[in-house]
Amino acid sequence: MYAIIETGGKQYRVNEGDIIRVEKLPAEVGSDIEFERVLMVGAGEDVKVGMPLVDGAKVMGKVVEQDRGKKIVVFKMKRRKNYRRKQGHRQDYTGVRIDKIEQE
Repeated sequence: MYAIIETGGKQYRVNEGDIIRVEKLPAEVGSDIEFERVLMVGAGEDVKVGMPLVDGAKVMGKVVEQDRGKKIVVFKMKRRKNYRRKQGHRQDYTGVRIDKIEQE
């Protein structure tokens, strides 16, 4: 069984047992978390698509880590104008292990 959930303005396809990295959520490591914005639930040929959400469906998970991603470099340059700007950025994320996908 799989589901498509929305969190942090992005959509993720998840199966039970998957570990996904989502935008930082205000939760402690080891705490349970529930995603109620489920857009689609599928099990083989049986697929339920929500308009926009599937009624009664939710995805349960557990927070396994709160960390920061790898550094990316943002470099802006305009040729022949002596304009160069270099900036680094590390995005915060939350690692979530998907435990159960429920639907009515």
